[in-house]
Amino acid sequence: MSALVNLTTNRDDKRTLVVVFLRGGADGLSLVVPTADDNYYRARPRLALKKSETLSLDGNFALHPLLAPLEVAWKEGDLAIAHAAGCEDTTRSHFEAQDLMERGGFVAGGWLARFLRARGPARSPLSAIALSPTMPDVLSGAPSAAAFQKIEEFSFGKKMSPDFPRELRRLYEKESGDFRTAAESTFEAMAKIESIDTKAAPENGAVYEEKDSFHQGLRQTAQLIRADVGLDAASVDLNGWDTHFTQDIAIPGNIKSLGAGLAAFRKDLGARMATTTVVVMTEFGRRLGENTSLGTDHGRGSVMFAMGGGVQGGRMLGTWSGLTREMLDDPGDLPVWNNYRDILAPILAKHGAPADSFGKIFPDFALKPLPVYG
Repeated sequence: MSALVNLTTNRDDKRTLVVVFLRGGADGLSLVVPTADDNYYRARPRLALKKSETLSLDGNFALHPLLAPLEVAWKEGDLAIAHAAGCEDTTRSHFEAQDLMERGGFVAGGWLARFLRARGPARSPLSAIALSPTMPDVLSGAPSAAAFQKIEEFSFGKKMSPDFPRELRRLYEKESGDFRTAAESTFEAMAKIESIDTKAAPENGAVYEEKDSFHQGLRQTAQLIRADVGLDAASVDLNGWDTHFTQDIAIPGNIKSLGAGLAAFRKDLGARMATTTVVVMTEFGRRLGENTSLGTDHGRGSVMFAMGGGVQGGRMLGTWSGLTREMLDDPGDLPVWNNYRDILAPILAKHGAPADSFGKIFPDFALKPLPVYG
């Protein structure tokens, strides 16, 4: 129980931030195609998506056709995209880039954890969750966080005698102060978990793929949001974006999962998307030019998505300077013109980060926030 002593009984704030991490270095130039730039087609004679195959966004960029489920969110102004986004890492190492991006700099702990600490006491034992077998670095140091793959894991278990939780609760009722508050919050969260019908169909006609772990992570996140368990932040991963070989075969499954999963989550939550923000990020992008194995090697800049939560969408955010040779980073990478912190900062402010907390959330970085909310 010692990890839960910062709990509060306040349940009024229903804002939730969902961080989706595309692990492996997602090719932003495939997810959001720069169709107006001939350099893209020259650099990828075999991998480039034809303009006629894509879904135009603003005349300069277009969605990959497998991201078609997100077109509605874009047109309804609920989805904003920042291209050439990423961090300052130049190692092009998955592990180093992920560590740097999840920690928010060369500092211990995760930026999402520091944000939660800056907000004040956790609302519940389920204030922060990771739909993962292990706790990701981004939540390292959070005041209260849990990692699980299925909601049912946060329970006493079906084999436990029903008398055990009742007697345990009576035991903690004899305590006082923060210790009792922590126990009461834990029991309350577990009661809400047990009341969730995890087999019930998603709401509003949303459809998740049963055998897709990313979809099921989003589905469970939506269930927890609707159950009002006090969820402030959730981390959900979509792995497998390292496409050095036959990218046109390796990447479509992930792209389809991403688009369909996010669209289902948005539809499932319905009106609750007004207080729920989804951020999609990856540790780095892929090189502009295709390699001899019909893939793309580690690059730098990629894309970020922000959806829901009052985002002023239907537009591209930040700087884009094209794909001419003089604009590329050696050895031919899309540069990072838009630092991920500048996209996250206004979102964290919207979700309750105090104005004087950003020096601690993102230490040693001069923020230039992008106008995510107009």
